[in-house]
Amino acid sequence: MATEIRIDGHAVTADNLMTCGEVAAIFRVNAKTVARWAKEGKLTSIRTPGGHRRYLRSEVEALLRGGQPGGEDQ
Repeated sequence: MATEIRIDGHAVTADNLMTCGEVAAIFRVNAKTVARWAKEGKLTSIRTPGGHRRYLRSEVEALLRGGQPGGEDQ
């Protein structure tokens, strides 16, 4: 069974998290653009103990259905 962490009262497994590179590939943008979206609050990021960002798969999928954050093609 995958390790679960709690975020805002919800259990999240590693399978439900995406790397910056994975999100960037889906939106066809640079990984730095994804990091900027997180900094601007357009996309929620979670920091791993090593300091890497991870993104909730459900939030990324919701953005795909509703359009790209900020409408940028970078």
